Formats: sequence, structure tokens, C-alpha cells
Amino acid sequence: MAFRRKGRNPLSSITVPGIARIQADRFAMTRFSFSIHATSGKARTGVITMKRGEIRTPAFMPVGTAATVKAMKVEDVRATGADIILGNTYHLMLRPGAERMARLGGLHKFMGWDRPILTDSGGYQVMSLSDLRKITEEGVTFASHLDGSRHMLSPERSMEIQRLLGSDIVMAFDECPRADQPREVIARSMAMSMRWARRSREGFDSGGEHAENAALFGIQQGALDEGLRRESADALRDIGFDGYAIGGLAVGEGQEAMFATLDFAPDQLPQDRPRYLMGVGKPDDLVGAVERGVDMFDCVLPTRSGRNGQAFTWNGPLNLRNARFAEDTGPLDERCTCPVCAKYSRAYLHHLHKSGEMLGAMLVTEHNLSFYQQLMAGMRAAIAEGTFATFAADFRRNYLRN
Repeated sequence: MAFRRKGRNPLSSITVPGIARIQADRFAMTRFSFSIHATSGKARTGVITMKRGEIRTPAFMPVGTAATVKAMKVEDVRATGADIILGNTYHLMLRPGAERMARLGGLHKFMGWDRPILTDSGGYQVMSLSDLRKITEEGVTFASHLDGSRHMLSPERSMEIQRLLGSDIVMAFDECPRADQPREVIARSMAMSMRWARRSREGFDSGGEHAENAALFGIQQGALDEGLRRESADALRDIGFDGYAIGGLAVGEGQEAMFATLDFAPDQLPQDRPRYLMGVGKPDDLVGAVERGVDMFDCVLPTRSGRNGQAFTWNGPLNLRNARFAEDTGPLDERCTCPVCAKYSRAYLHHLHKSGEMLGAMLVTEHNLSFYQQLMAGMRAAIAEGTFATFAADFRRNYLRN
């Protein structure tokens, strides 16, 4: 049987080596385990083990919203170093449809990716993409952004859709209010999200074989408020989840406010469980969040930027549409080990983007995803060596100098 947490975290006062040793016993032969191998300050490195493979942490998950990481073949995504990708419940339930996806063998088979997939619950997209929506205790009724058709998404339906997709890591259904809302609005929303979290737990657990082979993550809410975040974390601990996400950030509050929240939010969550910061972010966001104890990330930025001619490098981002690259024969980044940097010049990539050639989007996306994975690998190595503070300082000095 899969391990289910009951009540408060009994390991909260145990040192990391003790946690790792106990975890090895408690999670033996289960479908999900998380081991912390080293720490450096608050930064942690470890491994999530699932039936479809291991996920090295800190981990960055490329976003495959509609069963594709845009401009990339799955084998090339894997070649960048990605251990896991993200799929989107909202978009896939609308097209091609969850039931159709199940008939076609599930998301892994459909897109040709044989490693772990995390699916988000659809809640954020319902709130952000649908102008016509009604939120009740039952769930959210909304109009599709594709054709205006009406749909109902509840905790139970979200769990069902993610089960039909065959997700390895399932996200609880929640509401994500804007951080600039009044505190009482955020508090009501957080409380409802915690009730939805319990219903998500029950819906997931009723999923039979899928529940025995997948994991469920709860989502902490509370915007920028430390007290509300604490209430949310306590409620999630009482329900019990395999991992815990930090939701409600990277929604316009700015890096300073996000980091101020991350100074306390990860510490409120169980020490022995993965901590996932949703929708983040820029390379310097990732370094700052790992510094504060976060283990997992996802963001559309490396792929979206790649399609728009922005390349991420160790010395900061480059806008390849800029005329200064028209005769630049150097690689995107001399430190990067990706195939794009080994073969193509900045001048060629500038030409492709100025000409509107799709190859430009493909190549810069491949580079960006490779750079993100090299950044994660560098952080993992620095944590293992106990030198993360030095790594972070060196990174900022070079990346933010432009």
C-alpha cells in the first residue's frame, strides 16, 4: 500500500540525516519516495523516486501544456536533462478531452514521454483564462476560451481528469486569488481551497490502481500573508499529501515580495516532503527559491522566450532580434554544453528570428531548456559540495550585471 500521512508531521524535529534514514524504511516498496541527500543552508538536493523513474531535485519541469513542450520533440526534451514534464488539466480536458485521452492510452503514450508527468489541477487556468466563471463551494463553472462551451470543474472532476490522463503527480484543486485582494477575501479563498484539498484527497484515494501508482500534492495558499500561509500549511498537514506546493506566487507581486514570502512559506511545510513552487520562473528566481528551500519548479518562460528570440545565458538574457548580433559569430553562451551552442552562431540565430523561420524558435527553445537544466545541475552539485552560497553569489554577479 502507498504511504499516507495521518495528522501532523512526526518528523518535523528530526535532522536531515535522520529523515533520510527513516524515509528509506517507511517508503520501501512504495510508488513514491523522497530522499534528501545533502543540504547547504536551506538549499536541499535529493531524489524523488517513482515507478516511471527518478527525479533529481532541485528539479525544473518543462511545461507541456497541450501534450507538447512547444517546439521540442520529447527525446530532445529528455536530452536537455529533464526528468519530468508538466501537463495541463484545463487545456487537455477541453482538447482533445480527458475521456478521449484515456481511450488513446493516456498522456504518456499519446505524446511519447515515458518518464514522470505532473499535471496541474486546472484551477489557475479556470481563474485566469475564463472571463465567464462562477465559483461556488461545489467548484467552478466556466466557459471554454476555445468555443464558449460550459464546463464544471470540481475537486472530484479534477482528480478524475488527472486519473484519465494517467498523471504520475496529481495536484489538488484550488483557487488562486490575486495577492492584492483584501485579506478577508484571501482568507475565505484559502479556507475554501483547504476544503477542496480534502475533497481532492478523497477523490484521489478513490482512484483504485491509479492512486496506488501516483502521488498527490497539496497546494498552500494565503498570498503574501504569513499567518494565512501557516493556517493553510497546518490544514494540508492534517490531510496528508505526498508533496506540497507553494501556490499563489509569481502572479504579479514581484520578486522582492515573492522572496519575502519564501523566507517563511517553505519552512511551514513538512521538511521530509518535496516543496514545489508553481509557475516560477526566471533563472535568478530559481536560484533565490532554492536558496530558501524549494525543490521543484515549472515555468513556460524558457519555451515562450525561445519562440520570441530571447536566449538565457550565464551572463544574462539576450534578445537575438537586436541588430548587434547580426554579425556575431560566437555561440549563445561559451559555457553552455548544448548542441545549439556547439554548432550555431548568434548571427545565424539572429537571422532565423528576423526572417520568421520556425527553426529559430526550435533552436533557441532547445538552448533555453538546456540552460535551465544546466543551472539545476549546477545547483545540485553546489549543494552536494556544501558551497551553494558561493554558487548563488557567483551566479548573481554574472547574470545580473547586464
